[in-house]
Amino acid sequence: MWVRRAAIRPVPSYAKVAAPDVERVEDSLSNDDPESEERLAQAMGRFEATQPALSLHVATALGRPLDETALALGYFLSIAVWMTFEASFGARLGEVHESDLEASSQALALDEELRRDAPDEAVDTDDVVAMEQPAMVEFVREHVEVALEAHADEVELDDVDSIYRLILLEIVSLSYAVRPPERFPANKAEWVA
Repeated sequence: MWVRRAAIRPVPSYAKVAAPDVERVEDSLSNDDPESEERLAQAMGRFEATQPALSLHVATALGRPLDETALALGYFLSIAVWMTFEASFGARLGEVHESDLEASSQALALDEELRRDAPDEAVDTDDVVAMEQPAMVEFVREHVEVALEAHADEVELDDVDSIYRLILLEIVSLSYAVRPPERFPANKAEWVA
């Protein structure tokens, strides 16, 4: 068993997003047809209705002056991440409250501080999140890399970094909002939030 030094709580196995779920949502969003745009608009409405604190946090972050590439990336990734959690867990996905966002934000900040204080640490905070939600973080990293390659000369890297951090916070917060399946063993040795 590998023991890691991190401030981010482990994500229970029942809350891990499967790669096929990520691929299905990505495929549904990659179509350039009117139905795809309609699905996206409907998803945005569901996101705001079912995750008011999280959607407000995302909207506030995206409402700041941002580079166009970072802004587009933020809109796309924030809704795609939520849609994937919704598709993966349905009614088991609970609401992320403001206190949950604050706790997740503090855990990410503390984890970054731990890594700054340990220069021999080979793992970054986003790597820790990737260990907990590999399919989600791989999806996000791929889209960030594509955006950076496509707009290398004109993109504001600090803005893209702030979007990346926003999406990591969303992934962590949604991960902890997933409730166990109905018959999940109560004595199972996993962290349950």
